[in-house]
Amino acid sequence: MKLRSLAANSAGRRANWKALGLSREDMEKPKIAIVNSSSELAICYAHLDKIAGIVKEEIRKAGGVPFEVRTAAPSDFITGAARNGSYILAGRDIIANDIEVQVEAALLDGMICLTSCDKTPPGHLMAAARLNIPTLLVIGGYQEAGDIDGDPVDVEDVFSGQIGQLFDGGKLRHPLDEMAENAIRGPGVCAGMATANTMHCTVEALGMSLPGSAPVRADSPKMQDAARRSGARIVEMVKEDLKPRDILTEDAFRNATATVLAISGSINAIKHLQATAVEAGNGVDVFALWEEMSKIPVISAVRPNGPVRIEQFEDSGGAMGVLKQLEPMLSTNALTCTGKTLKENLEGYEVPDADIIRPLDNPIAEGPSIAILKGSLAETAVVRLGVRDGSRPEEFDGPARVFEDTESCLKALQDGTIKKGDVIVCRGQGLKAGPAMGGGASLILFAIDAAGLAKDTAFVTDGQLSGLCLKGLTIAEVAPEGASGGAIGKVQDGDRIVISVANRKLDIDIPAEELAKREIPAGYRMPAPGYLGVFRQDVQPMSTGGVLIPTGDK
Repeated sequence: MKLRSLAANSAGRRANWKALGLSREDMEKPKIAIVNSSSELAICYAHLDKIAGIVKEEIRKAGGVPFEVRTAAPSDFITGAARNGSYILAGRDIIANDIEVQVEAALLDGMICLTSCDKTPPGHLMAAARLNIPTLLVIGGYQEAGDIDGDPVDVEDVFSGQIGQLFDGGKLRHPLDEMAENAIRGPGVCAGMATANTMHCTVEALGMSLPGSAPVRADSPKMQDAARRSGARIVEMVKEDLKPRDILTEDAFRNATATVLAISGSINAIKHLQATAVEAGNGVDVFALWEEMSKIPVISAVRPNGPVRIEQFEDSGGAMGVLKQLEPMLSTNALTCTGKTLKENLEGYEVPDADIIRPLDNPIAEGPSIAILKGSLAETAVVRLGVRDGSRPEEFDGPARVFEDTESCLKALQDGTIKKGDVIVCRGQGLKAGPAMGGGASLILFAIDAAGLAKDTAFVTDGQLSGLCLKGLTIAEVAPEGASGGAIGKVQDGDRIVISVANRKLDIDIPAEELAKREIPAGYRMPAPGYLGVFRQDVQPMSTGGVLIPTGDK
């Protein structure tokens, strides 16, 4: 076993570590980083210090030396308060860079990442792919939701209620303040198949967490057991020299894509997977994989897709149950963090409840649950279809109503000036203009629903959506964005927009010559001081997942 940490075993380094309590023998052991995004700002991370202690203990027992390091800890409801939420996606890349400037700079031998809220899983995956040292992610788990007089309430109800109270006389199931008081009863990420739980399942499908890890009740005995086993396993991985790029192959990304489609997960998984692939340097085009895997049916319908609660999904097998049911459609020779293939990991496993996680011959709905659209309005755009039961339109043709910011769009919805048949176009919310996709597109979508227009309008934006969003026909992450010269920046009020999910098309019905001649208006650009200015300057196109590292893709 050749340890890279020994390559910098200077007297000064030994003196510093001796002062921290390391013995002479410790200097020769594998040095393992525990990347802990703990924060007292957000409930998502409130339990991670305890989990870090468990992992440290197991690393020591296995013959390693743990070093806990901290990173930024983005949380939509907390650190999304400033600059229209621009710091949220931008935080993903800060996490990857935080890890590099600590773990890589110190030449540590491996790392365990305690992964929790939306942007920590991709930030951890991107760092693992970039550094390419033995890495395991420990799933941080989801929060316990609450109830009011026996009626379940969670953070999705609070989020939608904030907008819903502005419409229809503010009629909600329960008073908003009462829902806020009761929605969250413990640490962890949002309940439901929003971005965090989607990414937790994605991590397992990639093979970067131990089998059976996701999703999981936060700080539960099951989660703590996974943390113990991960602490022991990471030392073994260092000895085996099993690295992320051995695991993050095209087959792994194919399996992750299939998993997201099967659970109708958050559309944000696409850009996060693409960013991870770019960091891994493996040439995988996740957008192309999405179309390749489009026949994957929906086999579980966790909120907001259906009535199933995340606790039921976990108890029915979670990600491992999904992988088992999908096994005939997967690349099961993909290597995982266990040192075994996915096929070996799944051998002998039985899904506990096949009504919650269905077999392929009895799916909930045909696929795809998420589709990539292209056309004269977009090189790529993403639509989340969920359970395709006919309740949401998949074909639409109507005049554009164009807005440069969220506030003016919300006002038009409240005023009633947006009518049935309109295609609502909100731009200036992309990677550059937002920047970092700040702008509040999710608020617009919930407002459209609250105004009773979800079935009779379409919504097109270059912004991103919360994983809680699944309303009407909504096309997001239109690329290129207007600020980068994309056609969405040239759309004018009254232009005919044509959407066809069946044909995977998103078009503006004007002659190409006229579109080419149009100027892109100055539009709305959120001021971007400090780090956000750096992000705006350096962010690469959506085809890269919006990474900050140079890719040559202009």
